Amino acid sequence: MLDLEVVPERSLGNEQWEFALGMPFSQAISILQKHCRIIKNVQVLYSEQTPLSHDLILNLTQDGIKLLFDATNQRLKVIEVYDLSKVKLKYCGVHFNSQTIAPTIEQIDQSFGATHPGVYNAAEQLFHLNFRGLSFSFQLDSWNEAPKYEIPHGAMVKRMHIYTGNNLQETRAPAMPLACFLGNIYAECVDVLRDRAGPLGLRLRLLTAGCGLGVMTDSKVKSLERSIYFGDSCQDVLGALGSPHKVFYKSEDKMKIHSPSPHKQVPSKCNDYFFNYFTLGVDILFDSTTHLVKKFVLHTNYPGHYNFNIYHRCDFKIPLVIKKEGADSEDCILTTYSKWDQIQELLGHPMEKPVVLHRSSSANNTNPFGSTFCFGLQRMIFEVMQNNHIASVTLYGAPRTTSHARPESSSSSH
Repeated sequence: MLDLEVVPERSLGNEQWEFALGMPFSQAISILQKHCRIIKNVQVLYSEQTPLSHDLILNLTQDGIKLLFDATNQRLKVIEVYDLSKVKLKYCGVHFNSQTIAPTIEQIDQSFGATHPGVYNAAEQLFHLNFRGLSFSFQLDSWNEAPKYEIPHGAMVKRMHIYTGNNLQETRAPAMPLACFLGNIYAECVDVLRDRAGPLGLRLRLLTAGCGLGVMTDSKVKSLERSIYFGDSCQDVLGALGSPHKVFYKSEDKMKIHSPSPHKQVPSKCNDYFFNYFTLGVDILFDSTTHLVKKFVLHTNYPGHYNFNIYHRCDFKIPLVIKKEGADSEDCILTTYSKWDQIQELLGHPMEKPVVLHRSSSANNTNPFGSTFCFGLQRMIFEVMQNNHIASVTLYGAPRTTSHARPESSSSSH
């Protein structure tokens, strides 16, 4: 049985690990993977058709805990303990829930002190007692008539929530805590730079945890802005973004069959390669001969995609200039959250049929999430999921005369 410390408005954890509000989804997964012998039977819950309308949830069924992540920014928003019989809980080092201590209203008063009167929810038959960043829900099944303010003696806690602010219904995922940066840089937003002809490069607003003279208490989040362009060298990119998490060399070009004369192409003696920036949600492809940037891949990290949780979500914006007959051109913005039917309304329908992309690993040839579809428009390749959301956008710097288009395989795990 887990023995966990409750920190209102911040976290739930122990000396080995901590689920902190604002933590990225991938870091919570890392904790669960590292402690898989202790924390078992974990469910990942999401809406397959409308992933932005419902929270992304990790359900620790063996321990009675749910971690609710914001569907948009994918950071931890609420920690819910829904079965207190499966876990030990303490506050300031003193247990208020264990096998020998029942979480009654008297015990909660003793451990947490006074607060505002509780609020009764008749539909749930629960009495909610709220502290800042923490609330307890008491079961009132045995009472015919709910009291107005005072929770009856002996009432037991049914659920507990940890969140930011004073209102559970209005809470939002906080900014990422300093402890979660772990030496990485993260992208707050990514703007695609372009001219009338097409994409030119990326402008990234980066977040990093800087330290003052090695004193951790002086650490704070720093914001940086960097731009990278097609034709930039490896040194340019390394200077702007730092070292990638991984360098992936393309072993083969599986799309060569779609070129006009594949049999006439001379095999290259060396391979193009990617810089994988997982915490930015960005891949950068370099030409093997010139070592200059030739493509960018932006990942949306939607659940239900084969690459889910490999990359952090890239919150991108792509400006478009839409020309209409007999009218002035309009400026529009595509984002990570735009759907394919909305994009087609702006850019028009592709002239060619999509390339069907079925990802699978070399060790296991199955893909439970199904195929995606790749459409090429205006020097951009949109990888579209079956729920109409965009899985990735590939940007390339010069027109190519290929009959089909698809995003590059940009990680060895593909």
